Amino acid sequence: MQGGTGADGLAKGNRRTGEVYRATERWSTVAKAADAQKVTARKPKLGQNFLVDDGAMQSIVDALGDISEATVVEIGPGRAAITSLLARRAARLIAIEVDRVLAAQLRMKFATQPNVDVLEADILQVDLGTVLGATPGPLRDLRPTGRHKAQVVGNLPYYITSEILLKLFAASERIEQIVVMVQKEVADRVAAAPGSRDYGLLSATAQMYGSVTKLFELGPGAFDPPPDVRSAVFRMVMHPRFTELAVDEKGFLGFLKVLFAQKRKTVSNNLKAAYDKAVAAEALKEAEVAATARAETLPLEAMARLYRALRPQEK
Repeated sequence: MQGGTGADGLAKGNRRTGEVYRATERWSTVAKAADAQKVTARKPKLGQNFLVDDGAMQSIVDALGDISEATVVEIGPGRAAITSLLARRAARLIAIEVDRVLAAQLRMKFATQPNVDVLEADILQVDLGTVLGATPGPLRDLRPTGRHKAQVVGNLPYYITSEILLKLFAASERIEQIVVMVQKEVADRVAAAPGSRDYGLLSATAQMYGSVTKLFELGPGAFDPPPDVRSAVFRMVMHPRFTELAVDEKGFLGFLKVLFAQKRKTVSNNLKAAYDKAVAAEALKEAEVAATARAETLPLEAMARLYRALRPQEK
């Protein structure tokens, strides 16, 4: 007889069912693992979104102008989307890449180009004063030094954009201009004018260090893999205004944080956190700033007048 009946047949049937189930489960596990490997292969290790739009690459490099005698610092060169263009034009190119694998690939790619240095490093940990100084590193030799001030370019990691910008601002005495790609909303804030919806602490801080021009926007399709947000490129020509406005850098930047501490509050109310009420009221009058004004409506000149009026009275 084929097969069994009764208890024996039922047991054999259950065994066959169990074997089929286990085989199916093993296949499912293998398939899932294979799919996971495919996803991992497609997904960059550090969550990078690599620029693949040739027109955008060219526009970013063109925005730097003549760099034939300049030292250029590229932040996050990745797969060398614009690095090759920069290497052909710049007197010296310093590419700073945090991804170990990508940094190694970049070194191999540009091994025969003496004007290109690749630094495997986190830009937030890099001492820009050393990198951009007279003797920036072990690869420094008789290559052209370029202009005293460097040009900075890059596709900034969106999750640490503000930190990178603040680091660049702090090194403004060594930087002539920056041309960087950031999330659209960040570019809007950096370039915003007083009185606009996007004007805030980042806007005022950036504009104390230089003039900002938003150049163009890019959709998700310009990147691989596509991000969930739109991006924008802006140029910033560095010319700090602290001397012009007769304020000290550290103190005034701290003062801006006080003014913008709570955006919906008036300047008068925000000042109460750091200054005596009567002193603040007198300073507002001296600086010709309305007590009902909000920080996002004030130009830097007005903020500087208010800071100078309050400076002697700080707690």
